[in-house]
Amino acid sequence: MTITITAFERSPDGGKGLARDTRVRWALEEVGQPYEVRLVSFGAMKEPAHLALHPFGQIPTFEEGDLGLFETGAIVFHIAERHAGLWPDDANARARAITWMFAALSTVEPPILELVTARILEGDKSWTAQRMPLVEDRVRDRLGQLSRRLGGVDWLDGAFSAGDLMMVSVLLRLKASGLLDEYPNLSAYVARGEARPAYKRAFDAQLAVNKPPAG
Repeated sequence: MTITITAFERSPDGGKGLARDTRVRWALEEVGQPYEVRLVSFGAMKEPAHLALHPFGQIPTFEEGDLGLFETGAIVFHIAERHAGLWPDDANARARAITWMFAALSTVEPPILELVTARILEGDKSWTAQRMPLVEDRVRDRLGQLSRRLGGVDWLDGAFSAGDLMMVSVLLRLKASGLLDEYPNLSAYVARGEARPAYKRAFDAQLAVNKPPAG
């Protein structure tokens, strides 16, 4: 059965790999599964056909046969369950990889998204200058904790797993802020994720969609 995912017809990030379909593309590339991409406009995301797949009108979605999924965490979990390459063989290590997936989405990403919102959507507000240091410090708290846990190893728990895929994807949102540079081991960790051939293929595929037409 052919796997089909949805992605932005024109991504808000211009193809920098921050749109969440990149996470799903990366997972599929890691496990060597071919997939098709259906591009949707912002308008189409709010129409009944897409809302039937994603009730919140977002991307990505995942379709395979009569199965339809939304939310990147659930999609990547499903891919890891069905195909070798993203879970460790050991049951306890697999459970820890799942824990890191949840930690990335539930603990590390929320303050990062708050920072993105404060900078992009609220940057012109009168109270932004006073609020920004508080928002940045909340991000630093999480980065400091993660940095201490990672230490000097390559990946969070032995070999690369879906937990690392999700954590690197979350941390990528911080590259432009400069905050990640304050934690050299986390910067190196993200760079290792970006260097993986599967990530490069996923990134290039998303970038190709967003390149302006020649001429």
